[in-house]
Amino acid sequence: MSADDFNFDWMRQSRTGIPEVVFAQSKSDSQLLTIARQALDAGRELFMSRVDDLQAISLKAQLGNNVFYHPESSTAFVGQSPLNHLRTNFLTAPRIGIVAAGTSDVPIVAEIEQTLLYFGQSTKRFVDVGVASLWRLTDLAEALDEYSILIAVAGMEGALFSVLSGLVKAPVIAVPTSVGYGVGAGGHVALNSALSSCSPGLAVVNIDNGFGAAALAMKMLQIQVPDT
Repeated sequence: MSADDFNFDWMRQSRTGIPEVVFAQSKSDSQLLTIARQALDAGRELFMSRVDDLQAISLKAQLGNNVFYHPESSTAFVGQSPLNHLRTNFLTAPRIGIVAAGTSDVPIVAEIEQTLLYFGQSTKRFVDVGVASLWRLTDLAEALDEYSILIAVAGMEGALFSVLSGLVKAPVIAVPTSVGYGVGAGGHVALNSALSSCSPGLAVVNIDNGFGAAALAMKMLQIQVPDT
């Protein structure tokens, strides 16, 4: 295997507003190492999604302090500590809020947070506010209206998506998760609930696609606040 097997799209951020991110799932340890070294040799920072513990251990063994693994989100920064993003980019209040139905959805919430951290955006999470105790969500409605974009994360029957979208002014991005069992297993009920919602202003990404939700939120935010 050689570096010629990979062709980085370094201009993607200037062209689309979203930098290239490496999807680690199904890649071998040697492939990830070659990709990471190519980025480091070019003096570039890199973000990886869907990194498992064994892949992270392998990368750390070879690259040491150039790898910053976040196990809760299964993501990794290569080349620069995410703390640098916190210091340089988070001087203003977050514009993106993440609303999760239950604590079982936290891994996807964390993926969204870490992805947006890489994109230079701070976030605020609101967890365990599902509709089984509706007051938890309605009590937050006024606070949630302070955000420009909201990302809703839910499995099971996915009722959170329609309810939240019907409470707030901001556009809502629905992330169905694979949390659930029986008829709700795998996230398909939550996905269909989001797709068939009668609440206007709701966008939907694929099951467990925290990265996709973060990228969409970033593009929406860039339209709301264009570069000057």
